[in-house]
Amino acid sequence: MTCLLPAAILALGEAMVEFNQSAPNTPNYLQGFGGDTSNFCIAAARQGAATGFVSAVGDDHFGRLLREQWLREQVDTTWVRTDETAPTGVYFVSHNEQGHQFDYLRAGSAASRYMVRDVPLEAIAAAQVVHLSGVSLAISVSACDAMFAAMEHATANGVRVSFDTNLRLKLWPLARARAVMLEALRQTDICLPSWDDVTELTGLTGRDEIVDFLLSCGPGVVALKLGAQGAYVATPDERRIVAGYAVNAVDATGAGDCFGGAFVARLVAGDDPFVAARYANVAAALSTQGFGAVAPIPRKADVEQVLASHA
Repeated sequence: MTCLLPAAILALGEAMVEFNQSAPNTPNYLQGFGGDTSNFCIAAARQGAATGFVSAVGDDHFGRLLREQWLREQVDTTWVRTDETAPTGVYFVSHNEQGHQFDYLRAGSAASRYMVRDVPLEAIAAAQVVHLSGVSLAISVSACDAMFAAMEHATANGVRVSFDTNLRLKLWPLARARAVMLEALRQTDICLPSWDDVTELTGLTGRDEIVDFLLSCGPGVVALKLGAQGAYVATPDERRIVAGYAVNAVDATGAGDCFGGAFVARLVAGDDPFVAARYANVAAALSTQGFGAVAPIPRKADVEQVLASHA
C-alpha cells in the first residue's frame, strides 16, 4: 500500500499485465502493463497530477508486478484490493500489416469481481475528477454496478466525472453497450470518445452531429479523439479541431488512454479544454514511438519540450 498526496484524479477499472509482440510475425513478446484506466492514471501522474487507482488484483505474481508499477509511477494504491481467490487479468498484443490486435485472458479476474461495497466513497468525494471507461462497465455486472455507484457519489459531492467510451465488443453485445453507456453519459462531465467507438455506439458519422449528441446527454466538455488528426474539442459554447502532432508511430497501443490522462491532468491544472487538448495530442503522439501501453508514455518535461519548440 502506498499513500501519497490526496488524489486529485481517481481512475476506476481493470489493470492487466501485457505481453506485446516485439515485431510482426515473431514469437517474442515484451512484458509490460495495460488496462485502459490504469494507463490513463499513469499518463496523468507522469504529467504531474496526484492520482489514485481504484480496482482489485489477484494475490499472484502479476498482481504484485502491477502494484510495483504503480509505486514507481507515484500512483496511490490505497484503494486497490487484493482478491485471494481470483487472478489478475492478462492480455496479448499482436502486430501485422493491418495494425495490432488484442487477445484477453480476463474472465473471472479480480477486477471483474469488484462490487458496490468496495467503492471508496470518502476518496471519491475528496477527488477533483473520477475517471472510468466503457471497459470498467463491461467486465461484469457487479463491476458495472460499482462504477455507477461511484459516478453517482461523485456527482452528489460536486466531483467531475470523466468517461472514455472505449467500446470492446468482445466483452458485451452492442445493444447492451449502447444502453449502459448512454446512462453513463448522462452522469459524465468530461467525455473522451474515440471515433471508431462513438460512430458504432451512435450510428452517426458526422463530427458535429456526434458532438451535438454527446453534449445533449450532459457532458460539458467533449474531446473526440481522431488519432493522428488530433481531436475535435467541444463545449456548449465553442468547438474546434485541435491538430495532432506528427511522429513516426510504431505502436498505437494505449495512445487514446495517454491522451485522456494528459487531457484531464491539464484540466485539473487549470488549462481550458483547447489548450489541454493541444498538450494531450503531443503526449499521445509521443507515446506511439515505443512498444506497449505504458513504457512509452512521455513525462511532462518531454511534452513541454515539444510544445516549446513549436510555440
